[in-house]
Amino acid sequence: MNVQFDFSGRHAMVFGGTTGINLGIAQAYAHAGARVTVVSRKQANVDAAAATLGERGLGLVADVRDEPAVAAALAQAVASQGPIDVLVSGAAGNFLAPAAQMSANAFKVVVDIDLLGSFHVARQALQHLRQGAASLIFITAPQSTVPMAYQAHVCAAKAGVDQLARVLALEWGALGVRVNAISPGPIEGTEGMRRLAPQGEEGAALVRQMVPLGRMGTTGDIAQLAMFLGSDAAGYISGTVIACDGGAQGQLSPMILAAADGALKKT
Repeated sequence: MNVQFDFSGRHAMVFGGTTGINLGIAQAYAHAGARVTVVSRKQANVDAAAATLGERGLGLVADVRDEPAVAAALAQAVASQGPIDVLVSGAAGNFLAPAAQMSANAFKVVVDIDLLGSFHVARQALQHLRQGAASLIFITAPQSTVPMAYQAHVCAAKAGVDQLARVLALEWGALGVRVNAISPGPIEGTEGMRRLAPQGEEGAALVRQMVPLGRMGTTGDIAQLAMFLGSDAAGYISGTVIACDGGAQGQLSPMILAAADGALKKT
């Protein structure tokens, strides 16, 4: 059963909001009455996502690694949709690779998207957040706290995202900006699961075995948490990293190892 939220008259902006978890969040906010802006670097994805958001939806193209492009997208969104009540920073990159075989550039790409991109979004958005009543939500990952083989780049980047969220909560709280992060577990039907989990029913069964609740999550599970954090009900919650994972965050290494074993055998 979903909790019903009302975001009528509010503006939610989701970076990376054209696919997977982030699109689910954007669609949930739109369904709850918000004006929603999604931002991604691929025009086709932006167009497809914006078409699902109704007449109050807006799609913009920007790469979070490009700070001027992020600033321009924010300015355009606010000019069209008004000050930002809820900002979700969810753009991310990932792939399986042993650290010894990962180039410095490959490592840098993920850090630039996940960590530097998160900073760009937050820093450039501050002036556009609704004064005294805004919510900033980062999308992190269990790799931020659980070391996982073949994930050195993501572990490093997401650990930085967690700390960025905590620091901004300290610095921006006096401005009325609440800052939190969501750490999703295995979410079915996402690009992350296609990249990081063994495929087929056997792979799905392995993943379910690692989740104490016995199932993979849905984009709706994450969207409900994002709406809670963006709502007045979470008005005294800031500086937290909240797992939405069915209890599985410390137990996902076998999934990564199985996926990596299959991928490495193909190369």
